[in-house]
Amino acid sequence: MSVWLPSAPCTPKACVEPAGSATAVPRAVLRMTAVVVLVLTGIALSPLGGRIPAGLVGRWCRAIARAIGVQVRVTGTAPTGGLLLVANHISWLDIPLLGAVRPARMLAKAEIGRWPLAGPVVARNGVLFIERDRLRALPDTVARIAEALRAGSAVVAFPEGSTWCGRAQGHFRRAVFQAALDAGVPVQPVHVRYRLADGAASTAAAFVGDDTLLASLWRVASTRGLVAEVEVRDVIPPGSHLDRRSLARAAEAGTAGLPRRNHTALVA
Repeated sequence: MSVWLPSAPCTPKACVEPAGSATAVPRAVLRMTAVVVLVLTGIALSPLGGRIPAGLVGRWCRAIARAIGVQVRVTGTAPTGGLLLVANHISWLDIPLLGAVRPARMLAKAEIGRWPLAGPVVARNGVLFIERDRLRALPDTVARIAEALRAGSAVVAFPEGSTWCGRAQGHFRRAVFQAALDAGVPVQPVHVRYRLADGAASTAAAFVGDDTLLASLWRVASTRGLVAEVEVRDVIPPGSHLDRRSLARAAEAGTAGLPRRNHTALVA
């Protein structure tokens, strides 16, 4: 097992609870259809790449969540310039949610590039793919991340290396933080959680274990009142940690479940 290929104990059968309140099947089908249309639109526009305004990218990311029936609440903002955005990882939904915080280059496992519909979109938009089972590729991957950060890009990473159901969180792998140290850029921790409209925690969005993307999409689309809360935490400035181990620990603490500060929610 490599540093990029950790495992989580979460599985759909053990961790994902059935939705307490499900929406009607026709509405769920409409939601799925709307997501497909938005993804196809992204594919059509993907050749434009960096020429698409950042604000439009953020609105498109929010639209993906809204189309499948998820209300998005983002608190806090991310600075401009080179930035490593790191978050706990629960669902495929985390990806557009982080894109709503700030358009960024995504650090993703190579398998995502082979996903139907979504794969072509991410492949054409600067995603930094990881060959997680090739340890020898790690130094080159870190170098490519550092190069993107020095160029002023934001890079999104999920350092747990695996999705968790949301009830617990894995430890952050250290390698990606070496890129932030090498590039001399800040690290921005982000905490993601999913709740129902009544405030109860929900695992409906979790994409874990042997779950399929289609099954996860349907579960989210058929759950009524699902809310995604994205809390942008205090930035960790460059130079505040001398090695990647301590930087990873600080970032992991920064994405823990308890809020570190209060914000006014921006509801999308």
